[in-house]
Amino acid sequence: MNVQKSSIGLGAITAVASSLCCITPLLAIFAGTSGLASTFSWIEPLRPWLIGFTVLVLGYAWYQMLKPVPKDDCDCEVQKVSFFQTKSFLGIVTAFALLMLTFPSYAHILYPSQEKEAVGIIDGSNISEVEFEVNGMTCAGCEGHVEHAVNELEGIIEVKASFKDANATVKFNSAQTNLAEIEEAIKSTDYKVGESKIIE
Repeated sequence: MNVQKSSIGLGAITAVASSLCCITPLLAIFAGTSGLASTFSWIEPLRPWLIGFTVLVLGYAWYQMLKPVPKDDCDCEVQKVSFFQTKSFLGIVTAFALLMLTFPSYAHILYPSQEKEAVGIIDGSNISEVEFEVNGMTCAGCEGHVEHAVNELEGIIEVKASFKDANATVKFNSAQTNLAEIEEAIKSTDYKVGESKIIE
């Protein structure tokens, strides 16, 4: 049973570790410490291995739980097992592991709303759109973190980050904010900002 308990614990830990790079940006927003965001981005290349290991370890735990136990000939008293050694607990851990393994696919839903209210009439000559190169984003959670940080600035009309394209496109009112402030907002998330180009 000790091997089984170790397998259950190890499965839960590796499931969390596999999505840590995507969980951290969300936690950073709620904690108000945006610098934590890219701390675990180095885990992203290991993600497939961690997922495989989690499946293997939990599969082994289920095998140990479900394999037939040889019957004793004696009428010995059956020792009561704790809740942590039951199928119910293993089921809870397995469900938790699945939620953690799939976290990157639904992380964007958990971010605060990015919609902005239209305020007054905007002079079209003050509207600018700039594309920033942003390195270090690994999932939709990272995109949401960058978008949230930029949206905190005054004068932001629209921001769209993409981890696949390693960029963030920002439409803003240049009378209220500027490139330097936007770049600082992105840097506050701890991702690396490269070149920027104005979109005509």
